[in-house]
Amino acid sequence: MADDTTADKGLPGNAVFEEHIDDALSSRYLAYALSTITQRALPDVRDGLKPVHRRILYAMRQLKLNPENAHKKCARIVGDVMGQYHPHGDASIYDALVKLSQSFSARYPLVDGQGNFGNIDGDSAAAMRYTEAKMTSAGVALLEGLEEDAVDFIATYNEEDEEPVVLPAAFPNLLANGSTGIAVGMATSIPPHNAAELCSAALHLIKTPKARIQTLMEYVKGPDLPTGGIIIESKESMLEAYTTGKGSFKVRARWHKEDLGRGMYQIVITEIPYQVQKSRLIEKLAEVIENKKAPALADVNDESAEDIRIVLEPKSKNIDPDMMMESLFKVTDLESRTSLNMNVLDATRTPRVMDLREVLQSFLNHRREVLQRRSKFRLSKIEDRMEILAGLRIAYLNIDEVIRIVRFEDHPKDELIKAFKLSDRQAEAILNMRLRALSKLREIEIQTEYDALAGEKKEIEGLLGSKAKQWAVVAEEVKAVRETYSLKTELGARRTTFGKQPDIDIDLATAFITKEPITVVLSQKGWIRALKGKAEDQKVLKFKDGDKAAFIVSGETTDKFILFASNGKFYTLGGDKLPGGRGNGEPIRLMVDLENDHTPIGLFVHKPDRELLLASSDGYGFRVKEEEIIASTRGGRKTLNVKGDAEAVRCIEVQGDKIAIIGENRKILIFNIEDLPQMGRGKGVRLQKYKDGGLADVTTFKSEDGLSFVDSSGRSNSVADWNVLEGNRASAGRMAPRGFSRLGLFAPNKRL
Repeated sequence: MADDTTADKGLPGNAVFEEHIDDALSSRYLAYALSTITQRALPDVRDGLKPVHRRILYAMRQLKLNPENAHKKCARIVGDVMGQYHPHGDASIYDALVKLSQSFSARYPLVDGQGNFGNIDGDSAAAMRYTEAKMTSAGVALLEGLEEDAVDFIATYNEEDEEPVVLPAAFPNLLANGSTGIAVGMATSIPPHNAAELCSAALHLIKTPKARIQTLMEYVKGPDLPTGGIIIESKESMLEAYTTGKGSFKVRARWHKEDLGRGMYQIVITEIPYQVQKSRLIEKLAEVIENKKAPALADVNDESAEDIRIVLEPKSKNIDPDMMMESLFKVTDLESRTSLNMNVLDATRTPRVMDLREVLQSFLNHRREVLQRRSKFRLSKIEDRMEILAGLRIAYLNIDEVIRIVRFEDHPKDELIKAFKLSDRQAEAILNMRLRALSKLREIEIQTEYDALAGEKKEIEGLLGSKAKQWAVVAEEVKAVRETYSLKTELGARRTTFGKQPDIDIDLATAFITKEPITVVLSQKGWIRALKGKAEDQKVLKFKDGDKAAFIVSGETTDKFILFASNGKFYTLGGDKLPGGRGNGEPIRLMVDLENDHTPIGLFVHKPDRELLLASSDGYGFRVKEEEIIASTRGGRKTLNVKGDAEAVRCIEVQGDKIAIIGENRKILIFNIEDLPQMGRGKGVRLQKYKDGGLADVTTFKSEDGLSFVDSSGRSNSVADWNVLEGNRASAGRMAPRGFSRLGLFAPNKRL
């Protein structure tokens, strides 16, 4: 493969090189990745800018677009940036320019835009030919001292001009305005902060260079977002984020309740989370109403003008506003997370993640370096001027001889240098003097200026020789910035506040359901209904011909009712969604996907803290936590696996330390409950071994209470000497004692 460098290597231009495809791709992709990281995605920790933003501000400086001057067309600015400094598309440059001017994107806009620069609804800015811009005072502060050799310059892409590597940055832009970017294999995300707080923290860091992050956070409270909002995050979590340089902050919309009289009210949202489009938020709120994910919300109206005003109407005046807002925070962008990833380019252009102290210290170190460079630049100018003034002073002291040399000598410049030991520049200055400058007053002015410059030179030399003096000057500069963006000013006042999440444990499924007692009735033929109140007299219940009650369960409308079927699945039914008690109800198979060849074998109110025992007809089973059996779909939750002719036959509550099992062969086996494993799903383990038949019943009991059973008359009886029936799990067991129920059933008090 030939390239343009072959000639530089002394090889012919059509030379061919062999290179493995892996090496070729690796080297080129690495070059691309490094270019993306350093030239596009990550900001510089010193001025907080990416190259495109830095070039925009520098071009505006060249166009003299200072705050006191008039605006100029953005097309002119973009054209200059693209033509001289940034060889990329005009759309990307204009987009960057727009974001620098948007008050809802930048906490302290660096550009003052005139015209349509977009809005918080997500509408884009007008075309660049219609909009105008100039710099703000914050933008000017970033460029302060640029002409005084404050920073290094490099050649532009076409080597026709120069551009700054970094800006002097008298304003803490990185943290004040934040930055986001995605590179190759790394990204950055820094939310905006309050400039006055940053300056206070920087001043403390000057006094205490090894200050702890915890101490710095007494000044930097947290992000201060352009759109306001409330940060709901613990101090411990925020401290960890600023210590590691990575984390996130939960931000909520700001809202208040407006009374409408007669007990009615509405919720008014005045601030929304950072980088959330208002129009998209309104769409999401309307969507959750339509999808019934926000049962308390009746309607949403956008009454915003210049300020945000989103009005939420509750369905009922009895709904608690805090409860309603908590439910909306869970399902909409009224609550969002703002990430923190302080991955930046340090002073050596190396990408790395910094903590809060390192970012502030890098800014201060840069300001000190800028001070040193500006001071040296000023010192060189003073020395140059003092050299000229010294020559002029010599000329005034020897004015007659100077005049003679100028009038009569063929080479006056050489003669002046020889006669008075002047430098070339001093002799040139003397020869360029006008006759009117020979007055006595002018001589006094030169001496006065020389003395003033000498004093200034001494001060600068003292400054450059003292580290303490340099930090004192930097501190004064930081104090001036803090005063400009004081918390008492309109621009500097903190917009984002901090709060605690209300101690409301909200379940969206039941939060807005009217709580009242019900009795759920499931018939043997699979018809289900919910009667209001508690149906104490079951004789009044009516069923279809040939049908009767299979399960009667008391609960409340806010309860979850669990149906266990012979297919080993659990189905979840909401108490508020069950058909009313009038008539015979509805078929259960219209509410859940229960196969026709399987039947319900248990119905109970869900209690998450319970433990259940499941058993199949072939004598297998296990224990399961009730919190793990909730089904989220009509299809149910498969828990007990059954195959062939086997079916799930029992679901009982675990109470006690013993398990008793009886098979259809009338053999009983008792063993410790610890011998039965706890599982989430599966076939389970063998409970009892059978040669013929299967499992008839299973129960649990406490050793001190003993084992009981139900006889054919329905009376409860105790099993004497039940200890002789104990054995190992999965064994055959012993024949039931004389007098045991012919039905082969234990006491059903634990059966669900």
